[in-house]
Amino acid sequence: MAQRLTPLEVSLLALDTAHTPEHVGTVVVLGPGPDGEALDLDAVTALVADRVAYVPRYRQRVLSVPGRLAAPVWADDDDFDLSFHVRPAALPRPGRPDQLRAYVASVLARRLDRSRPLWELHVVEGLEGGRVALVEKSHLALVDGGDTVDLAQVLLDADPAPVVDGAPEWHPGLEPSPTDLVVGALWESAQDPVKAVDNVRGLVTGALGVALAVGEVVGGTLGSGLGTLAEDALRGGRPRAGSPLAGAVSQHRRFATARVRLADLQAVHAAHGHTVNDVVLAALAGGLRAWLLTRGDLRSRTSLRALVPMSVVEDEGGTSSLGVQVAPHVQDLPVGEANALMRLHQVAYGSKAHRSSGRAVDARTLTDIAGFAPATLHALGVRVAAETVRRPHDLLVTNVPGPQAPLFAGTAPVEETYPVVPLGPGHLLAVGVTSYDGDVYFGLTADRRAVGDLDVLVQCLEDAVEELVGTTEQTGRRQPTRARRKKAAPRAEPGESA
Repeated sequence: MAQRLTPLEVSLLALDTAHTPEHVGTVVVLGPGPDGEALDLDAVTALVADRVAYVPRYRQRVLSVPGRLAAPVWADDDDFDLSFHVRPAALPRPGRPDQLRAYVASVLARRLDRSRPLWELHVVEGLEGGRVALVEKSHLALVDGGDTVDLAQVLLDADPAPVVDGAPEWHPGLEPSPTDLVVGALWESAQDPVKAVDNVRGLVTGALGVALAVGEVVGGTLGSGLGTLAEDALRGGRPRAGSPLAGAVSQHRRFATARVRLADLQAVHAAHGHTVNDVVLAALAGGLRAWLLTRGDLRSRTSLRALVPMSVVEDEGGTSSLGVQVAPHVQDLPVGEANALMRLHQVAYGSKAHRSSGRAVDARTLTDIAGFAPATLHALGVRVAAETVRRPHDLLVTNVPGPQAPLFAGTAPVEETYPVVPLGPGHLLAVGVTSYDGDVYFGLTADRRAVGDLDVLVQCLEDAVEELVGTTEQTGRRQPTRARRKKAAPRAEPGESA
């Protein structure tokens, strides 16, 4: 029998609109292989063909039950075609980083095709230095951390190896007919009252999704009211009232990146005794403070409330393939505090309760997960945000420690990697953070119309890191905080949030 979508997955599909696409992404910049050649489209397609068997849901599409009698099901796509999902792209010369970021923003803004498996992988050629970027996006309903991890997790390896073309042929299962779907829904409801309740929830959630779409299309008082009611019912409320990061979300995005040395953040950790995760959040608080001052939006505000999903040990009977679960954690970012060290202390105090719970997962455990786990953990963090009710917040921040040793796609080394986190309804900014091989990478997603100065926020964030490093005792001349493209950073352990 086909696997039915969970109530959370149904709600994620319902929330997926032209203004708030519900997908999460990863940008991976690859250097040339040992032969000096970049990984090309054919090699990437062969790599995906070889690895997609590890994530069967990436070959399945969503089938709706006629009459909405039950939640949709996952079914093998009998027209599965990798050439539809693995897509070629090229930047115009000279292939600067800002051109790549603009391309990522355009990919991020577009919804996935519901008639196909819900993912895309863009192979972007033409970057400076003969490099190639992989821009992957997967729908949040697709990645649950149990049956399915993110595709990016299974594409990258600890050792370089040539891509071998010749994956075994795949034969899809028989797609259920509309009659099969109806009979299955009725049978489930008759056999299991709990399933009957879930089916009703799916019906209601689908109707709310229609209301949300109508509110988006119709506009005006009636449309806005429908959209607000649907969003509140599906996601448990809108951003905090009066938040400078709240507003109507358009159909267009901006994407910006920052890169700092992990060793610099660890120096702050060593000097003051707080975790690297605390240092990251304190730097973000300092960057947001300076940025809001440039916009005249700080006023008397003392803090911004961030939803920061955290990794925790599984409850007894947990089924995650990663060995950890992700739980919501609300963290105040003290943007009203002018002193960098005081901001750090306040952030650390706020995260202490999570660390004292006995369920917190340390960074070493997360970095030891096979493959490139940050791609999956970022997706799980956004899913947690989607199901978190009655916790209004100003922005979502996902922070996932990654492996501190080089990774490869085939023989091509991973030089940079940035998380791409979506915007929720009413939210104008979201931040993803990933550490990898001695550096920490920030991916900032913002509404294009509302946040025209995202580059200023990036500069403020980098300055805030410099300010925190300046609070440590100087024992010698410190290297610049901004990460070098050619690096030889020592192996080190990052923070512990999800």
